[in-house]
Amino acid sequence: MSGHGSPTLDLAPAADAPALSVAIVASSWHEQVMDGLIAGAQRACAEAGVEPLLVRAPGSFELPVIADRLAASHDAVVALGVVIRGGTPHFDYVCHAATDGLSRVALEHGVPVGFGLLTCDDDAQALDRAGLEGSREDKGHEAAAAAIATARVLAGLG
Repeated sequence: MSGHGSPTLDLAPAADAPALSVAIVASSWHEQVMDGLIAGAQRACAEAGVEPLLVRAPGSFELPVIADRLAASHDAVVALGVVIRGGTPHFDYVCHAATDGLSRVALEHGVPVGFGLLTCDDDAQALDRAGLEGSREDKGHEAAAAAIATARVLAGLG
């Protein structure tokens, strides 16, 4: 299980910190897992004093194009989705396309994109990372915290 050695990020805004504009783009597949990921991301935003915009995508493949549009008007974007391995190469194509696309969005816009795309072998792995009661990890919270922390670093660099 990943998560070993992960940093603890202080999300409380500094008194002189500029307000951040954060958008969450979340896939619609695997409703239970997505509900957990979204709740975790929203909780991280609340801890940072940010009211995020939530936009739903049809699936994980569509995350990059929506993130691209959101990055043009937000300080940070959090991309959430889940892809479960099946018996065909479809898993590999969707995971690679979404990952490459989200990386491109971040670099082309200079806006952090929190990577909350779960790529799991089965439903149990996804549920264990979704931040639900009984989950061992909260990848939605982690993705939002990373995006917010990175946006603050970038804001400090001028």
